[in-house]
Amino acid sequence: MNNKMIRNILVFVMVVGFSGWIGVLVDSVLPEQPKGDTLGMGIWLVLPMLTAITLILFSKFGWTDVGLKPNFKGNTKWYLTSVLIYPVVTGIVLIIGSTTKWIDLSGLNLKSFIWAFSSTLFIGFIKNIFEEAVWRGFLTSQLVRLNLKDWKIYLIVGFVWGIWHIPYYLVFLQEADLQAVLPVNRAIFIIVAILTMTCWSVMYIELYRVTNSIWPCVILHTVEDSLINPLVLSGYISIASGKEIFISPISGIITSIFYLAVGLGIRAYRRRQSNNTTITEDIKYNLS
Repeated sequence: MNNKMIRNILVFVMVVGFSGWIGVLVDSVLPEQPKGDTLGMGIWLVLPMLTAITLILFSKFGWTDVGLKPNFKGNTKWYLTSVLIYPVVTGIVLIIGSTTKWIDLSGLNLKSFIWAFSSTLFIGFIKNIFEEAVWRGFLTSQLVRLNLKDWKIYLIVGFVWGIWHIPYYLVFLQEADLQAVLPVNRAIFIIVAILTMTCWSVMYIELYRVTNSIWPCVILHTVEDSLINPLVLSGYISIASGKEIFISPISGIITSIFYLAVGLGIRAYRRRQSNNTTITEDIKYNLS
């Protein structure tokens, strides 16, 4: 069984690594397409999920392991957490940035920003079903079933999630948007992005594991896309030159440390609950 799961993971990783480049090749043949919404980008987004579905259908890996059920019972606090994590951390980062004069908030029009945030939620939600069903529902659950140590799961998922983004950062992402996030060359940007996603992975993976559902992760990812991306890319805030690597709400070191801390906090809760369940079961067994 383990050999089959390892094979499935390797096949999945290979397809993930090539999916974006297949999209780039398609776009090179069909150049007359709207920027940011090309057929190649669609292929890049959908192919990992199609691969995961195929591997599930041709293996003993069941749909129940993916976490498609919302599991609302007992998990209301985690759904609320998924809504609040990015706004709370972003708020803290903006306060730190404003206090240190690293972030200028004078251009932040709340009414306009709230509209920008709200208008992207639906499309982001649909898009993130594809992503979270893949990265958490399939890849994470497979690695958990292999009984890997938590830190190995974080590193593997973060790295694979990162390499999937490489064609996006090298080709699909417009130069102006890249520079708005972090004014460096694309190679350095990729390194920072993969490290950032690895820190984020802890939070996403633990939220998935504590609820046994992808849906809190879909919500978390949707709030992230609709909140911090417009905040930076649309110029609602201005970050002092040279301080982006420290305080950017997207990829700053300070920001990533907060998200890593959130993930480790959820992990501590999950492990504590798991230990309590084990102790309870042992007591019941000894009394029976």
